[in-house]
Amino acid sequence: MFKRILIANRGEIACRVLKTARKMGIQTVAVYSEADRDALHVEMADEAVLIGPPAAAESYLVIEKIVEACRKTGAEAVHPGYGFLSEREAFPRALETAGIVFIGPNPAAIAAMGDKIESKKAAAKAKVSTVPGYLGVIEDDKHAVRIADEIGYPVMIKASAGGGGKGMRIAHSKAEVAEGFNLAKAEAKASFGDDRVFVEKFIVDPRHIEIQVLGDKHGNVIYLGERECSIQRRNQKVIEEAPSPLLDEATRRKMGEQAVALAKAVNYDSAGTVEFVAGQDKSFYFLEMNTRLQVEHPVTELVTGIDLVEQMIRVASGEKLAIAQKDVTLTGWAVESRLYAEDPFRNFLPSIGRLVKYRPPAEASQDGITVRNDTGVQEGGEISIHYDPMIAKLVTHAPSRAAAIEAQATALDSFYVDGIRHNIPFLSALMHHPRWREGRLSTGFIAEEFPKGFAVRVPEGEIARRIAAVGAAIDHVLGARKRQISGQMGGRVVQRERRRAVWLDRQEILLEVAREGEAIAIRFIDADGKAGTAHLLQSPWKPGDPVWQGTIDGQFVAVQARPIPNGIRLAHQGVEVPVFVWTEAEAASARLMPVTTASDSGKKLLCPMPGLVVSIAVSEGQEVKVGETLAVVEAMKMQNVLRAEQNGTVKKIHASAGATLAVDALILEFAN
Repeated sequence: MFKRILIANRGEIACRVLKTARKMGIQTVAVYSEADRDALHVEMADEAVLIGPPAAAESYLVIEKIVEACRKTGAEAVHPGYGFLSEREAFPRALETAGIVFIGPNPAAIAAMGDKIESKKAAAKAKVSTVPGYLGVIEDDKHAVRIADEIGYPVMIKASAGGGGKGMRIAHSKAEVAEGFNLAKAEAKASFGDDRVFVEKFIVDPRHIEIQVLGDKHGNVIYLGERECSIQRRNQKVIEEAPSPLLDEATRRKMGEQAVALAKAVNYDSAGTVEFVAGQDKSFYFLEMNTRLQVEHPVTELVTGIDLVEQMIRVASGEKLAIAQKDVTLTGWAVESRLYAEDPFRNFLPSIGRLVKYRPPAEASQDGITVRNDTGVQEGGEISIHYDPMIAKLVTHAPSRAAAIEAQATALDSFYVDGIRHNIPFLSALMHHPRWREGRLSTGFIAEEFPKGFAVRVPEGEIARRIAAVGAAIDHVLGARKRQISGQMGGRVVQRERRRAVWLDRQEILLEVAREGEAIAIRFIDADGKAGTAHLLQSPWKPGDPVWQGTIDGQFVAVQARPIPNGIRLAHQGVEVPVFVWTEAEAASARLMPVTTASDSGKKLLCPMPGLVVSIAVSEGQEVKVGETLAVVEAMKMQNVLRAEQNGTVKKIHASAGATLAVDALILEFAN
């Protein structure tokens, strides 16, 4: 077994590999760019080596720098994580030349399966069912349009060396093919250094299901069940689960055996994933093989009890698999949510900045429920513009799908992040979506259920009452604390009136609040002005705690709490709302206050996220129509097209290609 390994990656996956290496008693070496000097993976490793500037192309993607770091530190092997160099055939070959072991598949397997075009050819040769498409070299956008016309719309334009949703576009028309082809090539070039793309038929209402395979250097290959990865946005996975609610045992076995046959055909000898597009009728087609560890591997680990990183390390050291196919059993259900630094209320635009507060739920296994948080950040750390926007992967495991989802929902409500915008409200809303809970999934789920994007949700029904109750309980605790300040009121005991008007923004809920023993009793006031049955809230919450955790009538509830002037902002189940708790006199005055509205910025195009201006598509004096491209801004490896939201004439352009802009920086103005 290795004594020292180097992790050629950063962030969450570097920390994940470090944990297993430490458990195995293996010393670790981290590499880092100047932007990651204070990163968590650098702190966790036994040794760390600076490898260059922030840009990945000058640091994490430079093979020579990784090899030199191995020589410098005496690392015997390298784990590549995912992304960066993990699927570059040249990387393990360079390591082999230097006498260093690659903790991943052999270069020939990467060449055969890592290239999305070549892998489809190999699959077709092995008589594996594949999606109709064109696997040859596409000359230009006109050639792409001709191919799409022949295949039939819609089509998927996809980077050959791609992964993680980068360099991928769905096109429903000739115009979308032409634009999507050029954008996909540009993203592929920037992310992978390879601008080749291919075109294939896009299966309508598909599901994305993948099989985890594991092989060794002695010809043994097994499969570890499947993962359902259909909840995607912009072709990027958002929520994954294992097993899939679609598959039965017979279909699972067929997919698994096909994945194993394909892996054996290329002498696959590590952890890898065979991806399929599946119809709602359980038909399935080979998509691609990812010759690396997948982002979503934790859900497989939790349902199988197998540490995939440990298996990769053992296989790379020459050990035989100690697990046979008959030993693989799937127990319970696991759900994973990807927490991203992005603003769900602004069309999921990237968000960067410092993590002023970062308080994930406690990792634990108790009463059949496991909560796991794979992360690469810590409080005080910075989310950089240079890399992927992932903050963490929150994973829950339980005996059933319903229990795993419920545990995930509670864990998300307990996950407190401040300093940047993040997608926790969106993930929380998804966890409570009826269609998700019923398992009626497809890759179009988010686009279909949120056609206008994710908007601020107005609290209604039970959620509104729950938020109001917690707001009143917090206010009651704060009031009691204030009354205990020494020297106040001359020592007199003041009987506090019970009735309160709780405002959820401008929505008013009347209730009574009082202490009853260890609990706080909330009684809602009905239309006739009568107080209803008492709801008992119990919580150890104290001023300053970022999350109110406790029970309401015996049911566990978590609500995020952020102080604001005269009130508190509460977030629960995807709803985030300012809460004000008034006495009756205060409420009477508050009702007379005018409602302020935001100023109109419709005559300006502002940069929606910190990023690099790739291009300006218009000129001063040009008339534009709704939907026309105005500019392209790149942030966190994604190119974002900014389009005109109304007809108008460009008055003045304030930014140029190559400029780095802050959020809300002015790009151009329209004439009145």
